[in-house]
Amino acid sequence: MAEPGAAAVGLGRAESGGGADGAGAGPLLPREENGVDGRAIRVGTRRSQLARIQTDSVVTMLRELYPDLHFEIVAMSTTGDKILDTALSKIGEKSLFTKELENALERNEVDLVVHSLKDLPTSLPPGFTIGAVCNVIGTSSLRRAAQLKKKFPHLEFRDIRGNLNTRLKKLDEKEDFSAIILAAAGLKRMGWENRIGQLLGPEDCLYAVGQGALAVEVRAKDQEILNMVSALHDADTVLCCIAERAFMKHLEGGCSVPVAVNTLLKDGQLYLTGAVYSLDGSDSLKETMQTGVSYPHQNEDGPNDDVQHVGITAKNVPGQAQEAAENLGVELASLLLSKGAKHILSVARQLNDAR
Repeated sequence: MAEPGAAAVGLGRAESGGGADGAGAGPLLPREENGVDGRAIRVGTRRSQLARIQTDSVVTMLRELYPDLHFEIVAMSTTGDKILDTALSKIGEKSLFTKELENALERNEVDLVVHSLKDLPTSLPPGFTIGAVCNVIGTSSLRRAAQLKKKFPHLEFRDIRGNLNTRLKKLDEKEDFSAIILAAAGLKRMGWENRIGQLLGPEDCLYAVGQGALAVEVRAKDQEILNMVSALHDADTVLCCIAERAFMKHLEGGCSVPVAVNTLLKDGQLYLTGAVYSLDGSDSLKETMQTGVSYPHQNEDGPNDDVQHVGITAKNVPGQAQEAAENLGVELASLLLSKGAKHILSVARQLNDAR
């Protein structure tokens, strides 16, 4: 995964970059050899500038793979974009940044949707699957605050909501914050590296499950679209994200509790570090496990083609490797639970609900 664990401390004032425009609608196309029928491919996305940049990057890759197809970007606002005065961990809705997009997907108003993978719950609604995982972007807050409170107990942490533009504007125009913690990958994607005052690596701050990755969500039974987007899979990122999502799912974690990970794939070995924290960072558990994921790719015709691992369908990644990655996440979560993670998470949920 591309710099998934790097968080950035933003300081001071700088000029903002411009937005990204989507493609317009065009004529229907004849059936091509790739199997996608004669319709424009409609790509759903959030309206935020960063979401549009992320979606444009996916569409650019698709256009390079399928130059004869036409792609139309459909932007919409989500619940999470509209509720900006409440911390994400307090809202309680699991699909804050995805529900409206998934509704459009279900109604056939779009053919695929681009998300930050961290925004997708580990259990997707029936009929949907993640058809491609690409390595790009991410962000979070409770998890970061808990870790940094442990390391820097003299600092005071407060919630800050909004897209990157909004949060940086709050830093520049108000005296409420001396600095803000953001995903470095997001700032770099926007071309705002000059806003980064300090980088925090995994030794300072583990990252959120799925952070750094983009997910392309499709209808599970739409084989033409699923086959088309599967070419976008980054195999290493797929295995990392399967392990992370399995870890989160087995812990029954979420945005209301601080759960953090760090994943590394090297020499055929997948290393997963997982941790849970109390809200103030004073109580924590952290462990690392590894497994081999070096398996040859086999042609698995038939029903096994559509096997999902924590919501991800990856036909071009060896099934044994995906299974090993998922088992790794479950085993690490089981280890932490055996050492008391359930109590830490339960107390964190209760305190967060009471705030």
